Amino acid sequence: MARRPARHWVVLGALGVALVLAFLLAIAIGSVSIPLGSVVSILLGEIPERASWTVIVNDVRLPRAVTAAMSGAALGIAGLQMQTLLRNPLADPFALGITSGASLGVAIAVLGAGSAAGALLGGAFGLAGDLAVAAAAILGAFAVLVPVLLLASRVRNAATILIIGLMFGYAVQSVVTILVVGTSFEQLQRWIAWGHGSFGGVTSNQLAIYVPLLALGIGLAAATTKQLNALLLGEAYAKSMGLNVRAMRIATLAGASTLAGVVTAFCGPIVFLGVAIPHLARGLVGTSDHRMLVPAVILLGAVVALLAQLAALVASGEGLLPLNAVTSLIGAPVVVFVILRSRRGAFVG
Repeated sequence: MARRPARHWVVLGALGVALVLAFLLAIAIGSVSIPLGSVVSILLGEIPERASWTVIVNDVRLPRAVTAAMSGAALGIAGLQMQTLLRNPLADPFALGITSGASLGVAIAVLGAGSAAGALLGGAFGLAGDLAVAAAAILGAFAVLVPVLLLASRVRNAATILIIGLMFGYAVQSVVTILVVGTSFEQLQRWIAWGHGSFGGVTSNQLAIYVPLLALGIGLAAATTKQLNALLLGEAYAKSMGLNVRAMRIATLAGASTLAGVVTAFCGPIVFLGVAIPHLARGLVGTSDHRMLVPAVILLGAVVALLAQLAALVASGEGLLPLNAVTSLIGAPVVVFVILRSRRGAFVG
């Protein structure tokens, strides 16, 4: 038993180092390779060997790396919150239709902009446009989550809840497809590219909105580790510990929906990270204690997202490989493993 806490800290330390390395590699590798030493110098404000490297790092790769790290951490936390709250190993924003709802919100906001739809997706409307898209995504996520939970409250089986969420997600996605069909060819191209997922579309100006929103959601999740631990042992135990379960449920779902909605608004619907990251983190730290699991999920989510972005860039040569193609290759085997393991009763928390 004495070795277990030591293992936790070693894993967290290793993940911290991995995050730094993945972040630097995500900036150094691309169509123009930049030495790691020069990357560090540029990040520290120094003048590199080639002036063009400063532009590449500051204007293109640094925003993309920050976006990937924040998105991976946010989706991992959202998945962990939902798996703990619903006690369902396959619960995540995508499986429960939250991501589809966020996509619907974005579709309505973008199509409502008419001929300016492409500019709205591209952030050309500045702060007001970015906030409008983010708000629409969050509202869309809640619009799907509420009826799913109302129906789920009538059933006890975790698999049934998952199926309800998936069916709502498919239905909402069909509505999105119908709405988008009537757009122009140029708008349709932008929408398809957005739907494939990308961390490269968030500009430096948009990060001023993106990072604080996600940091707030992640911080609130990190502050509820005690409450999440209580929920692991069931609602009856949580109530006996003085926890307001109903308020905690609403706050947790609101936080997870907000995180998923913001990521979807700016990066498109990113699949599998929300369901896979919590399980990978549990395997690494060897515990379901959220005091260790939450920081592990944050670090691991950031690392995996950075590596997925890097793999998409390297595999395509020009960064044209859809990000979701990579995240699916990472997440699908994890989901299959979780299903097989849970059938043997091995899933905890």
